[in-house]
Amino acid sequence: MPLRERLARRAPRLLALAAVAASAASGACSDGPRLEPGEELGGGTQSNRTLFGVESFAQPVPVLSDDRRSVFFTGNALFNQIWVIAPSSVMTRDGLGPTFNSASCSGCHFKDGRGRPPIEGETAMTSMLVRLSIPGEAANGGPLDEPTYGGQFQGRSIDGVASEGNAMLSYVEEPGVYPDGGAYSLRRPTVVFETLNFGAMDPNVMTSARVAPAMIGMGLLEQIPEADLLAREDPDDADGDGISGHANRVWDVATASLAVGRFGWKAGAPNVRQQVAGAFNGDIGITSPLFGSENCPSPQTDCTAAMNGGAPEIDDTFLGFVSLYSRTLAVPMRTHAGEDDVLRGRDLFRALACTSCHVETFVTGTGLGLPELEAQTIHPFTDLLLHDMGEGLADHRPEFEASGTEWRTPPLWGIGRVSDVNEHTFFLHDGRARGFEEAILWHGGEATASRDAFAELSARDRARVVAFLGSL
Repeated sequence: MPLRERLARRAPRLLALAAVAASAASGACSDGPRLEPGEELGGGTQSNRTLFGVESFAQPVPVLSDDRRSVFFTGNALFNQIWVIAPSSVMTRDGLGPTFNSASCSGCHFKDGRGRPPIEGETAMTSMLVRLSIPGEAANGGPLDEPTYGGQFQGRSIDGVASEGNAMLSYVEEPGVYPDGGAYSLRRPTVVFETLNFGAMDPNVMTSARVAPAMIGMGLLEQIPEADLLAREDPDDADGDGISGHANRVWDVATASLAVGRFGWKAGAPNVRQQVAGAFNGDIGITSPLFGSENCPSPQTDCTAAMNGGAPEIDDTFLGFVSLYSRTLAVPMRTHAGEDDVLRGRDLFRALACTSCHVETFVTGTGLGLPELEAQTIHPFTDLLLHDMGEGLADHRPEFEASGTEWRTPPLWGIGRVSDVNEHTFFLHDGRARGFEEAILWHGGEATASRDAFAELSARDRARVVAFLGSL
């Protein structure tokens, strides 16, 4: 559908936006907007209401059985464990690499939080990675690995094995001006391979730089009924609202079948266990019952010859510990949720139609063996579906049914705490946005009308939307 027609069909929403903005400016509602019951509890009754600051993302859900709480803390120890080269005296903790991005889960997810791109003075990526593929599909329908460097670039290695090289980002600033005259600038990143230790990549290589996402709320997202997600699909935009989200159908390794994807920047993993096992394998070089092969493309002979830490290097029990830990990290309750500017920002966020994709509320289902997470009214601000975000954010790297311009709607809960936990405010899949405002301005594709309507707001109302996001 042409963009002009899509914008015309969304005119009623834009009129609603104008009404909200006018109300905010005039104070037309004498009492002002109000906090809705439970709105401040993103994770429902299982929200973290006690420890905040740098510990905001590191707490278990408050109501957890004694047995599962014990497993949680064992999983936490494994999550923070620095894996070592095999062989070692602790056989259950060795097998690092041979090539890898980080020696521990927490190396990328510090305090269970969000990674970032390298900053000035850093010479390597520490909490982000670069995915690689070439045109075509693997046997399971997923991306086809780059022949020499595999599916993920590995910038580190164990002794006696060469790393794959070094990848960094370079930026070009793109200045812009709001309709009211306010200035802004966006930075456009490009992946730069400063060193390639095994020669040139395939000339058709596709790259995708991605930061590590925060770990909170994964079990709650896993428990959203599949039917509720699929009910929101509208791949042909049948309702004419300009939003055409659809689920990714990805390979479930355990069942050897296709399943709805929920996790990862392109919803490439169907459940928490596979997401965790994939990270162990791809990021640390640890094999598991799900992923039993080392990351050693055939040209990397020293990698193939290196000693491993057993087969597999993390067994099903330990993988289960880390999976439960990842499922039961609590979402922190919101801060300043009842302040007037935050509430007016919430109403503007809704009127901008941001909640068409960043869906506010779901109720979790049953059947995954975690009764503590069942029947929770949660506010994740995601639909877990894929949406076309336009050329500006495109990585041109398909992943199962996700095209090169599509991304999963990322959950927004906890996003206001990233600065406390990880001391930065770099957002979007590759951390290019230096704050909420830049993140909004990068939206295109299906979000073009919402982005443009945001730009049309007054500076004060734009600040209110930012204040709302900062409260999440």
